[in-house]
Amino acid sequence: MKVLVKGAGVAGLTAAFELATRGATVTVAETRHSLGGNASWFAGGMLAPWCERESAEQPVLDLGRDAADWWDAATPGQVTRAGTLVVAAPRDAGELDRFASRTSGHRRVDEDEIALLEPDLAGRFRRGLLFPDEAHLDPREAMAALHDRLAAMGVEFRFGVDASQVSGFDRQIDCTGMAAVDDRLRGVRGEMLILRTRDVSLSRPVRLLHPRFPLYLVPRAEHCFMVGATMIESQSGGPVTVRSMMELLSAACAVHPAFGEAGIIETGVGIRPAFSDNLPRVEARGDTIAINGLYRHGFLLAPAMARQAAEIIFRHDEPVELVHEIDRKRRSA
Repeated sequence: MKVLVKGAGVAGLTAAFELATRGATVTVAETRHSLGGNASWFAGGMLAPWCERESAEQPVLDLGRDAADWWDAATPGQVTRAGTLVVAAPRDAGELDRFASRTSGHRRVDEDEIALLEPDLAGRFRRGLLFPDEAHLDPREAMAALHDRLAAMGVEFRFGVDASQVSGFDRQIDCTGMAAVDDRLRGVRGEMLILRTRDVSLSRPVRLLHPRFPLYLVPRAEHCFMVGATMIESQSGGPVTVRSMMELLSAACAVHPAFGEAGIIETGVGIRPAFSDNLPRVEARGDTIAINGLYRHGFLLAPAMARQAAEIIFRHDEPVELVHEIDRKRRSA
């Protein structure tokens, strides 16, 4: 079976992998001239389904809990399994209790254990929550590794082409995100910074809870940290705003004052496609399967969505049930 995957973001790459492992002949078409530059490129890379349950529905946890295993198998060496540490300033202790009440899979840690987990945070936070089963990866490194593995598996990549002009395939998977023709989608703008400092070392993502501007810090290679948290209802792809820059930097310095002397290596904006319920969909439309609406859960939920799309394609001779797994899990919750 010959399948065309439209889009080389995280949804497209994971779909291509699921199809290729099932024996399909896969071509990935991408309008950009190289890998990167899409919303996936500016993601945090946190595989944190238990933390995400604080603001997301149960299906996000159910479908995302195996994401770290998927990425580990598809891109060996890319996943760091060190958990997630959630902290709050003493004055925001109520935020920590609220977060704990809305999530599971964590245990409370005191000041001493925080110092053992993250020595550079010693004495900075009295209480926290450790989610030991969560993981993280560098999205850019993971996408590059997955691209290389797919190429080694015989997947063809066509960059700088309009997928609508490509023909000769049995089925198609549309993973074009905000570029898809779907008036149900809205754009959610996410802004990020990459800071570099040798004065701070972290082993795992750290989430700082704050009533106005919560933040997460994700360690990257070469003394870099990805800083993010903004979710703005906007499709504007303009540069990071002054307000967001100030809030992100202020919150980073609240985690550790040494970030005040860090270099700002990069700023970036990604427009994430979302449906009204902030849950993704896998839908069959004739010979095309659409994967969209991954919202802020791209790397977390893309593997599950890709598996679902591949299963639909490989049972194409049977009646296709259009109610996807997200809806099933919501109804059974």
